[in-house]
Amino acid sequence: MAFFRRELGPIERFEVALKDKLTARQKLADRLSVAESELAEKRAAAERLAVAGADNSRLDRAEASMRAVEDRAKTLRAELVEFDDQVASAERALADAKTQRDRDALADEIEAMAAAIERAAPGFEAGATTLVEAVTKSSLSIPEATRFSASVDAVRSEVRAAADLICWELRSAAVRTRAGNANLANPAPSLSEEPRSAETERQLMYTLHPLRWREDGKVRKVPAFALVGLPKALLPVALQHQHVDHLNARRVQTLMHLHGSAGNGEPQDDDPQLVDLDTLLTEETQSAQADVA
Repeated sequence: MAFFRRELGPIERFEVALKDKLTARQKLADRLSVAESELAEKRAAAERLAVAGADNSRLDRAEASMRAVEDRAKTLRAELVEFDDQVASAERALADAKTQRDRDALADEIEAMAAAIERAAPGFEAGATTLVEAVTKSSLSIPEATRFSASVDAVRSEVRAAADLICWELRSAAVRTRAGNANLANPAPSLSEEPRSAETERQLMYTLHPLRWREDGKVRKVPAFALVGLPKALLPVALQHQHVDHLNARRVQTLMHLHGSAGNGEPQDDDPQLVDLDTLLTEETQSAQADVA
């Protein structure tokens, strides 16, 4: 009958290697301790012979014996220093293996979250479709129901795009985590952290240029290639001039894969690409009024 031993994992292999190194080092240290004790005895014996006035031949033999032990102790010290380096290297390898194990476990959890979102998304899509069809397939046409159906349809599109985005970002984070260069703390403020007033209606958009506008007496600035909850009052002019686009737009999907969704920090006021949406909206309003006049 053939017996098979379980293959050791990386951490177990490094633990075994470290244990072997520590055992070998201890044996070497014991040998060095014996050699140093013997050296001390040889020195004491040579000293006694010299003090007693022993003849030259006895002194020569005592010195030769002492030097031999001294050379052996010196060799053992050098080997012990080398073993200390090997032990330190084995300890670092074990620590690195444990760190990688923890990174892999975290990456697995991140990927599991992305998979769970992908499994849940069709259920939301089906529910939203049922709600829309409850209105669109009816022979009646009621404005309130039609508006409700349109709202649900818009939310469905946004959720589909947002689900695709978050799954891509989660899997990218998992790859970075396994490689050891992840930064799970998002440097950009999340949508829930964005300052907003209770009466401001917003829509989640993707910026194509750095933007600036005034809101509640404060200036808001967002970089290009970032997700932002844009006030709906500014949405038409931003879309018209192609400074933002919807999450389900084809070009947005490409840009998110290239640049992500956090942008590159708050734009500077002297940025030549910075677009002031308030100014743009004012110019559009004045132009429209002039056309009417």
